[in-house]
Amino acid sequence: MKRSHQETYLEQQEAPSMAEYGKKLEGSSVVGGDDSIDELLAALGYKVRSSDMADVAHKLEQLEMVLSNDVVGSSNSFLNDTVHYNPSDLSSWAQTMLSGLTYYPDLDPTRVCDLRPITDDDESCCSSNSNKRIRLGPWCDSVSSESTRSVVLIEETGIRLVQALVACAEAVQQENLSLADALVKRVGSLAASQAGAMGKVATYFAEALARRIYRIHPSSAAVDPSFEELLQMNFYDSSPYLKFAHFTANQAILEAVTMARGVHVIDLGLNQGMQWPALMQALALRPGGPPSFRLTGVGAPSNREGIQELGWKLAQLAQAVGVEFEFNAITTERLSDLEQDMFETRPASETLVVNSVFELHPVLAQPGSIEKLLATVKAVKPSIVTVVEQEANHNGVVFLDRFNEALHYYSSLFDSLEDSAVIPGQDRVLSEVYLGRQILNVVAAEGTDRVERHETLDQWRRRMGSAGFDPVNLGYDAFKQASLLLALFGGGDGYRVEENDGSLMLAWQTKPLVAASAWKLAAELRR
Repeated sequence: MKRSHQETYLEQQEAPSMAEYGKKLEGSSVVGGDDSIDELLAALGYKVRSSDMADVAHKLEQLEMVLSNDVVGSSNSFLNDTVHYNPSDLSSWAQTMLSGLTYYPDLDPTRVCDLRPITDDDESCCSSNSNKRIRLGPWCDSVSSESTRSVVLIEETGIRLVQALVACAEAVQQENLSLADALVKRVGSLAASQAGAMGKVATYFAEALARRIYRIHPSSAAVDPSFEELLQMNFYDSSPYLKFAHFTANQAILEAVTMARGVHVIDLGLNQGMQWPALMQALALRPGGPPSFRLTGVGAPSNREGIQELGWKLAQLAQAVGVEFEFNAITTERLSDLEQDMFETRPASETLVVNSVFELHPVLAQPGSIEKLLATVKAVKPSIVTVVEQEANHNGVVFLDRFNEALHYYSSLFDSLEDSAVIPGQDRVLSEVYLGRQILNVVAAEGTDRVERHETLDQWRRRMGSAGFDPVNLGYDAFKQASLLLALFGGGDGYRVEENDGSLMLAWQTKPLVAASAWKLAAELRR
């Protein structure tokens, strides 16, 4: 894990008390004027002006008194078993510690709720410079377990920020709105002072909590579709997540239509059609000549003109690469309203494919809708169904569980954007806005308004199995394609592709974030 701050291990038998250290500071002034930096402390990495010596010494004595009394807790393991980042500005650090400990007198600074179900690897529990990576993990368990007694403490503002977020979510869960109101204001203040990915993701969660507390629900009609399109296209260009989704699904499609003379793809979410130029180019290079390619794109009625324009552009591309192309558009407000006879299938001459990239989870907002949609997909008898979804569980009925899951998930996403050196600043901001809108929906919305109902691959396996589909192994070629994609477009060394029982996942560090799978009709239904 990358760290840009020097770390100091404080051990009970070696470390002087803060009061003793304060006394040394009082007598260590160096000749050179009131504004000069103490040279001895500077050599150790601390910036303390000679004129501030007495004030810093006083703050350190106060800090030791606070940490040694019963308000924080009787255990000295907070200091002695903890890794602390070495502060360069000693005066500000001491003041920050004092203000934080006095604000939460009843909270142990080493206690943050146990979120272990979200991570599989204790190594990722928590750490790194607050300006870089975010790790949220099993602090409570680490404190109580003898085998993991050492606790990594991120900079003090960061850990108070996480505490306040979780405490605010707990207050919301308990419908203690007066406490939630006080805490969400504290979260906003702390987030504003926290640089890097943690401050950004906390700001969105603070806004989402505030919207839930004050019942502020913006109208979806006020959202400009062109703005949504801009955000999604920018996210596609600046990160590998959508590229992974499209390329992995395309590889599965290519393997399923190897011998087909005609290919018909039903795209359940056409959006900007970014997936299909690459597939058409791959079909054009097929030995023996390309098959005909028919694309049925599903979109919203409000975007009817945009869908038709996109079809025209794809037709131009198909002509340029020598692929016989046909485009059909279907507009509907809800995917569950689709019917079998809308698709004009031609089983005698075409191999049928159904493709869904991040389109199934919104259907879960309407009870019974996902079952109806999958029944329609089954009725058209596709040769393969490709599904890409977020690898997260944001569809639980318990708000606090959903909040904790989302905090881990989006922290990893923001972390990956922050780590990438190839993303221009403006593109990163737009990508963060794209993800921030999802956070607002997961945390602040309820009922049919909450459409970001992400579920894990295991949950989708159960749903697809119940609907009459068997899994298709994506194979080594898809794995190789995805790995090559990351090498070309990843923009960071923390991405990796993982195989999971025939499906593929894109992970950041140890956290899977996107899952791609393929499906076919169950054996008895193919007869």
